[in-house]
Amino acid sequence: MRLSQCHSFHDFRRMAKSRLPRPIFDYIDGAADDEVTYRRNTSSFDNCSLVPNVLRGVGDVDMSVTVMGQKLAMPVYCSPTALQRLFHHDGERAVAAAAGKYGTMFGVSSLGTVSLEEARRISGGPQVYQFYFHKDRGLNREMMARAKQAGIQVMMLTVDSITGGNRERDKRTGFSIPFRLTLGGMLQFAIRPAWAINYATHESFKLPQLDNHVDMGGGSLSISRYFTEMLDPSMTWDDVALMVREWGGQFCLKGIMSVEDAKRAVDIGCTGIVLSNHGGRQLDGSTTGFDQLAEIVDAVGDRIDVIMDGGVQRGTHVLKALSLGAKAVGLGRYYLFPLAAAGRPGVEKALSLMHAEIERDMRLMGCSSIAELSRDNLRFTKDWGVQTRPMA
Repeated sequence: MRLSQCHSFHDFRRMAKSRLPRPIFDYIDGAADDEVTYRRNTSSFDNCSLVPNVLRGVGDVDMSVTVMGQKLAMPVYCSPTALQRLFHHDGERAVAAAAGKYGTMFGVSSLGTVSLEEARRISGGPQVYQFYFHKDRGLNREMMARAKQAGIQVMMLTVDSITGGNRERDKRTGFSIPFRLTLGGMLQFAIRPAWAINYATHESFKLPQLDNHVDMGGGSLSISRYFTEMLDPSMTWDDVALMVREWGGQFCLKGIMSVEDAKRAVDIGCTGIVLSNHGGRQLDGSTTGFDQLAEIVDAVGDRIDVIMDGGVQRGTHVLKALSLGAKAVGLGRYYLFPLAAAGRPGVEKALSLMHAEIERDMRLMGCSSIAELSRDNLRFTKDWGVQTRPMA
């Protein structure tokens, strides 16, 4: 399968599956427990229908948005994801460059495989730094200070991952960092030699944000132990409030799902929240960002920027979220599969397809700007098949 044959998320996923060893593919594709939440993330959009308006004289389409003080040329951004060097040797470099080309935001993870500083040099667009709360408070302060020095515009604290989710696909293959594969997992690497050659002939795997804390040789600390030993499950709202004050700028919490928590985020001075279940990779059976969007926007949307991610595969998914009041939408697997399949050209093509879908769908909706999208354009289907308007 070639890149020219990819026209959708599903095509990129198939291409990545054909090229990656199964343990690497399953790490991207997999989720927690029975993966119910993972599937719901996308299927939740199916219960919502778009009601287009016609004869609106749509000429130019402006899909730009401003979120947490950052101007984006399109209403989607590349969410921070870990370990991208495993998927393609260009890793975050490819994603940063593609995001910069399309004028949108790019996130660097604490578990990113290029440094904050290098990613900042590659992309001229706004950049988010996603980090976890550590038992070592000095490490938390050190990470924030480094981000500020690197010119990061938005700090994004992940709050739904005080421990790792139960990802059974990884257990079956033995996937871990450093690698400790099962016999079946090793066989999968053997039948995908191109990946192994690519991995071995480029720079070694590293985690620049955690160089002094996680030993990739396996002697000091592995990734799995990082989540269980270094992160602080006793993190409280008071801890986060202190970090917000110390940062003194745009500060976002990723993993908010309840109205109560959204209100607390406002109270401690956050400027953004991401409604997210971590791609279904943490608490299986939890609700979806899209399903929580309306009630949280109604509760706090006039005081904080509400963003969502999870399961977004189409431009119509983005328009539905924006119509409910999301300021922007995060993409994860949507760009990871094309990264794995084809590096930077893959990510650029994926963002190009999303840009084209959003523009085309806005025309079909009769909207020339994001501001014209509203809940009047939506209907929700209940289990008995009756369509209703969303609550105002």
